[in-house]
Amino acid sequence: LRGSKSFTAALPGETERNGHGLGYKSVSVGHLEAPPLSPSRLSLGRASSTATSTAAPEQGRPRDYLVLAIFSCFCPVWPINIVGLVFSIMSRNSGQQGDTDGARRLGRMARLLSIVSIVLGTIIIVLYISLSVRGNPSC
Repeated sequence: LRGSKSFTAALPGETERNGHGLGYKSVSVGHLEAPPLSPSRLSLGRASSTATSTAAPEQGRPRDYLVLAIFSCFCPVWPINIVGLVFSIMSRNSGQQGDTDGARRLGRMARLLSIVSIVLGTIIIVLYISLSVRGNPSC
């Protein structure tokens, strides 16, 4: 059996009586009446610069803290800051794939590891400078 692409629908206008007092019109799929397009769909061009500049930034996109992770790579706590950088990149990839929960989770871990790396790196640098100044009395 071959299926037909036509159907019967209750549409206003030219209708036939089916014996039950209800009006129906037999139409094919290609001849359906489309609703008028909204004004926003009429133009396929770019929106004006004032409309795009006043729009709020996308709220649903989670942060990946990539800049913070890259900055933490300058601290001398290399295993921790490299792992933070990897988590940041994984967070960015998850966000681009649409996994917002995973991106938020990975972004928080990247932020935590980056902050720990910066704090520990600062402590190591301060201790190194203070011990080297104290150990060298000629300065």
